[in-house]
Amino acid sequence: MPHLYRAPGPQEPPTPKDARITHSSGQSFEELRQACLQKGVLFEDTDFPADSSSLFYSERPQIPFIWKRPGFWQHSEWLDVVIDDRLPTFRDRLVFLHSADHNEFWSALLEKAYAKLNGSYEALKGGSAIEAMEDFTGGVAETFTTKEAPWNFYEILEKALTRGSLVGCSIDIRNAAESEARTPFGLIKGHAYTVTGVDQVNIRGQKVELIRVRNPWGQVEWTGSWSDSSSEWRSVGPAEQKRLCHTALDDGEFWMAFRDFRAHFDKVEVCNLTPDALEEDAVHKWEVTVHQGSWVRGSTAGGCRNFLDTFWTNPQIKLSLTEKDEGQEECTFLVALMQKDRRKLKRFGANVLTIGYAIYQCPGQEGHLNKDFFRYHASQARSKTFINLREVSDRFRLPPGDYILIPSTFEPHQEADFCLRIFSEKKAITRDMDGSVDIDLPEPPKPTAPGQETEEERQFQALFKQVAGEDMEVTAEELKYVLNAVLQKKKDIKFKELSLISCKNIISLMDTSGNGKLEFSEFKVFWDKLKKWMSLFLQFDADKSGTMSSYELRSALKAAGFQLSSPLLQLIVLRYADPELQLGFDDFLNCLVRLENASRMFQALSTKNKEFIHLNINEFIVLTMNI
Repeated sequence: MPHLYRAPGPQEPPTPKDARITHSSGQSFEELRQACLQKGVLFEDTDFPADSSSLFYSERPQIPFIWKRPGFWQHSEWLDVVIDDRLPTFRDRLVFLHSADHNEFWSALLEKAYAKLNGSYEALKGGSAIEAMEDFTGGVAETFTTKEAPWNFYEILEKALTRGSLVGCSIDIRNAAESEARTPFGLIKGHAYTVTGVDQVNIRGQKVELIRVRNPWGQVEWTGSWSDSSSEWRSVGPAEQKRLCHTALDDGEFWMAFRDFRAHFDKVEVCNLTPDALEEDAVHKWEVTVHQGSWVRGSTAGGCRNFLDTFWTNPQIKLSLTEKDEGQEECTFLVALMQKDRRKLKRFGANVLTIGYAIYQCPGQEGHLNKDFFRYHASQARSKTFINLREVSDRFRLPPGDYILIPSTFEPHQEADFCLRIFSEKKAITRDMDGSVDIDLPEPPKPTAPGQETEEERQFQALFKQVAGEDMEVTAEELKYVLNAVLQKKKDIKFKELSLISCKNIISLMDTSGNGKLEFSEFKVFWDKLKKWMSLFLQFDADKSGTMSSYELRSALKAAGFQLSSPLLQLIVLRYADPELQLGFDDFLNCLVRLENASRMFQALSTKNKEFIHLNINEFIVLTMNI
């Protein structure tokens, strides 16, 4: 066998920077990396190609292998997480995840990438094993309570394992003191176990259902019936024991009777690589749609149905079920609601929120459903419970039709980003009911004919003439005086003084001559608008406090002709609502003036400049509201 020449005599110990190049191209890792970056391609190793020659040297593959690049999945997208190979150690030993072989590092490197994704190693502490299962596979989770599981629970687990699903189990704890406590039968409370198999043995003509469980510690096992050294194994022949891979080693893996498993474990979590893993034997192709959204305090964080006044403000997703399942009268679908980045935000004091969702039938309903709809309609389906887990998922069967799905936190005013995944057996159509902007402004009223003015109009004309002078035009400063004098006499609205900027915005909206002033005819048109807006403000001041709740703003703006997307509504609430989520009339007025200004500007620009239409009205209004 050829050997490498080494210079005689003692040598300095090699360091990583002296690493020998082994690639046939003669290029180092860094040189290969730079070449891939310049070409914009992923590295493919020609020395160890992704084909059968790299799998076997003495035989041909018995099955068709598919070579795939691994990733980390989070919030419905695959992420490429890049790390270096420095790992935290103490006394020359890895501190966190490690293999039994101290020279094996793949698991520690994988853990480091996961820690980076979540912000720190500490952020990985606690929680549910199902989170990691989903993040490493992109699968969808389902949770079973063993005491309430369906009658065919054993078959469900058997089918799941056969189809490659990941299965974990645990024992609940009632308080922190029980965490990692050992039961009389050797099980650890609050500990994440893995289910690695289910099988049956025939004992004296009777079938016994068994389940195999593994403690990731690699030690500490079940000591009851069918444990490694229990007497039950004496009734099982050597060949059958070999088939079941039964050993008496303290390696953390053990068998137990399925009835004992249900009695001692409380929760089973299944991560299906496809949502059909637990269905009948035929393999289905599921349709998947994903909606990204946010619960924002003051606009879209309405809480659950217990809080009717704000529940309707939550994000709403329309689900149209159009095709029945094969041979069935209903449609099967799965809904998985995940709150995002809560582990990453732990360092800032964020906790996992209590979340869930409800599903309402809504035939013929278009647009965001209002409070009255939920006052008089019950939900058709909902998540089993609102719970403080990262993800809540359930399966449903409903007749074909149109439905509204409402994801929410349990309490109102709680903020988080979320990802909602809907898996349907047949093609389903989903649409975000809060994603579009529609402006429908009324035509300005015709001017009052001379001699037909009301007493109010005559009084205003006198006040206007007194302030404006002979030219009968007012500047922004003069308009400020007129409006503040009038509005401060209104006892039923809470009003602060209009600013000069607000009055300049009003002139910008109403000035048809372009001279930066307001004529009396223009002021009269604005006054009609103002009266309508005051009427709307009073209508949506539900508690007659003189202010409007920011949660009522969506309805008030829609009544004024502005149907806004959730992101735009969130921006407006952030700008105009006070810390108690209330708007005074001056805030409401400023908001309406700027919205109407922006919509008229968009209409004028898109009419004159066809190149302008690449920017939609939602983007344009967001841009102008930020100026």
